[in-house]
Amino acid sequence: MKKGFGIVVLVVAIAIACVASVAFGTRVVPWGETVEALRHGLAGDGLPQLYDNRLTRTVLGLIVGLAIGAAGALTQGHTRNPLADPGLLGINAGAACAVVTGAFVFGAPGALVNTILALIGALVAAAAVFGLSSVTGSSPLTLVLAGAGLTAALTAVSSALILIDGASLDTWRFWNVGAIRDNPDVLWTALPFIVAGLGLAAVGGWFLNLLSLGDDMATALGGRVGMMRATGVLGIALLTGAATAACGPIVFLGLVVPHIARAFTGPDYRWIVPYSALTGALLVLVCDVIGRVVARPGEAQVSVVLALIGGPALMLMVRRRKLPTI
Repeated sequence: MKKGFGIVVLVVAIAIACVASVAFGTRVVPWGETVEALRHGLAGDGLPQLYDNRLTRTVLGLIVGLAIGAAGALTQGHTRNPLADPGLLGINAGAACAVVTGAFVFGAPGALVNTILALIGALVAAAAVFGLSSVTGSSPLTLVLAGAGLTAALTAVSSALILIDGASLDTWRFWNVGAIRDNPDVLWTALPFIVAGLGLAAVGGWFLNLLSLGDDMATALGGRVGMMRATGVLGIALLTGAATAACGPIVFLGLVVPHIARAFTGPDYRWIVPYSALTGALLVLVCDVIGRVVARPGEAQVSVVLALIGGPALMLMVRRRKLPTI
């Protein structure tokens, strides 16, 4: 009952954060005009910015936060590593390498092309990680080792390209910032992949409860460990790949939100995954609003604000020994 109430509280908090994301920004729009625009769609000076920029940006921040939060919970569950985040499996490195390679080959592609390239790179990297790890049994340790090795290789390729080509460096530098955009094309490109990934994540919570007993015990109880791991890695790839493709690598979020979720849910992944997803969405929206407000007339990127807020919070949890174990 308490866990269900926590879900309701998170949904209400996210709704408030969505309203704040539309209402506040680098340009001040009167509150009354904001409410009228949302209720009736009336024309006004602030309306184009509200609908064309802030509303798109809010929806993108919402789905990206859901995706990275759920992916972080799945990653820590499958690797059994409390310090793991989706980047540990080489997915961020695959997306970055694809974006840099696209800039090197095609010049300076647009945001939509970068999104598609990054998503393809993330999916290929995830498939390679699972393929490499499955050779030795697809255990949590081999997933981590395969991801670390692939990350090193892809990072080396990306570094080589950006050092010899100025256009690749400019594209990578712009994309690697980790910021929520207001591009509708990027939103609609990422949305179907994130929806599919969230569906796999919902199923993955049940699988992780069984896998947490150990691969041998899961197999003895009738579980198909290889299928469960493949489903989990595919879900992580879709969620992290689409989110990273749309907004660049928003680091740290996938690491911290599962720990926040476990503080309220305990070790049950059927609750950890949805709590992590909702907490991720809330943090992204709140940090994006803070970044727009504190740096007017410019803005601070959401990844920067998130690290400044989330880092001390995680250290405080560790200091007070409230950091739950896997």
